[in-house]
Amino acid sequence: MKMSTKRITYMAMFVVLNIILTRIASIRIAFGTVEAIRIGFGGFPVILAGITMGPAAGGIVGAVGDLVGYWINPAGPYMPHFTLTAALTGMIPGFMIRLFNSKQPTIWQLAIAIATGQIITSVLLVPYFLYKLFGIPLVYKIVTSCIVQAFNIPIYTIFARLIMKRFSIGLAPQKIN
Repeated sequence: MKMSTKRITYMAMFVVLNIILTRIASIRIAFGTVEAIRIGFGGFPVILAGITMGPAAGGIVGAVGDLVGYWINPAGPYMPHFTLTAALTGMIPGFMIRLFNSKQPTIWQLAIAIATGQIITSVLLVPYFLYKLFGIPLVYKIVTSCIVQAFNIPIYTIFARLIMKRFSIGLAPQKIN
């Protein structure tokens, strides 16, 4: 992965957007002393970084966003499990888009890539980690995650398509170096 100043600047912008949308502009519902539900769009900048700049950039944006966000505004004890899921949130859609091997992904390719990443991370891994670490009921968390993702996946897909079209962004490294 080529690390130009422009690329690092874009990644930093995505990290800041992730922190703001996750830690400040989201609705949090606690289960005891642990955040059980978070409704917001914090994953979108991570996903967009993975799709437009590649899976490595998406993983870096997700991990750095989680670490810096936790340092600025901790929500419970630090658990590296969630840094891993944050990195995977950017990596999986980036890998999926690369598998489609098209310079300008269709809306369906974006939807499949985003849905695959969100199902693996938000619907399966996060509930599993919350259950194992804090005892939050697995079925409850999976059901609420499915409901949240039923809204987020189409919204993320439409936003990603609109942004990519508006700014003429193709796949990395064609446009963002």
